[in-house]
Amino acid sequence: MDVRKYIRSFGYAFEGIVTACKEQNFKSHLLSACIVLVASYWTGLSRMEWLIVLLLIALMFALEMVNTAIERVVDLVSPAQHPLAKQAKDLAAGAVLVFAVFSAIIGLLIFLPKWL
Repeated sequence: MDVRKYIRSFGYAFEGIVTACKEQNFKSHLLSACIVLVASYWTGLSRMEWLIVLLLIALMFALEMVNTAIERVVDLVSPAQHPLAKQAKDLAAGAVLVFAVFSAIIGLLIFLPKWL
């Protein structure tokens, strides 16, 4: 195993995170995550509820990054408008939306009983 190459790979991953943080959609997820984390602290979640909230936030960030990667690759290989390129980008964005909706539902199931 090449240790230098392995360590360098973390640098590339960090560059990917920095790139993602510049994206508008990722910034909105960051803002949402901050609000949820403050609400979680204020609400006094149990350890299991914290684990669920943190897992949902991490998965949302990861899925948004995969969506962005798919969009970039599609733009690279198909710079011209193409129905299949549009479908690929729409499907990736749809996956993010589905996860966001279900994350919100799970959030409501966790928070509402504590708030009401």
